Amino acid sequence: MNKEVHWWYSPNLGREMPIGVYGSYGMPLLMFPTAAADFEEYERFLVIDVIAPYINAGKVKVFSINSINRESWLNDHVHPAEAARRTVQYDKYIAEEVVPFIYHNCRTPSIGIGATGASFGAFHAANIVFKHPDQFKTLIAMSGFYDLRNYFQGYYDTNCYFNNPADYLPRLTDPHYLEALRHDVSINIVTGQGAYEAPEASRKLSRILDQKGIPHNLDIWGYDMEHDWPTWRQMLKYYIPKLF
Repeated sequence: MNKEVHWWYSPNLGREMPIGVYGSYGMPLLMFPTAAADFEEYERFLVIDVIAPYINAGKVKVFSINSINRESWLNDHVHPAEAARRTVQYDKYIAEEVVPFIYHNCRTPSIGIGATGASFGAFHAANIVFKHPDQFKTLIAMSGFYDLRNYFQGYYDTNCYFNNPADYLPRLTDPHYLEALRHDVSINIVTGQGAYEAPEASRKLSRILDQKGIPHNLDIWGYDMEHDWPTWRQMLKYYIPKLF
């Protein structure tokens, strides 16, 4: 399998950021790491190995980026206002830097991009897709949560609002975004019910999407599916050949 690692200085984040690229061709899939991990997490935990047949066959080309959660929601020394501001910058980094890089790397301007992630990565993947349905066409959100209010610590501002799907989705009225989410994006919300899973978070998101008339697939796996890498390996192995 071809693997490349690219680095550049992100003007949005004010720091060097890496991106791992797996495969030579195929539909692009952007991976968001869990918690505060890095761009090689999915490789270390054998997810890349499990989906290698689809990468090698040219069905999917994987792009994997760093998290900045250590500088935002998972840093107890950062005020929620700064965490929310950093999240806005992360959104701009993806939309203004990562997406054009993927277009260039795939040699296909405006190619539909998929997004996936597990746990906190599922939040970021979903938030990006919901905010940029003109750039992203597929979502596989695994074992995620979609409401950051526990991290706000009583603080709230517009940056919090516009990066909290549980808040902005129910109030979404812009016809451009609604039509794109209703007709142009494949939304897949997947969770297990085993140890440390929180399936109600996925059900809550599903109810919001239902209320907005946004088609989606809510897929709740069994009680043997725990909040851990064996579950996420199985989920991606199942969904990639279905969606790509």
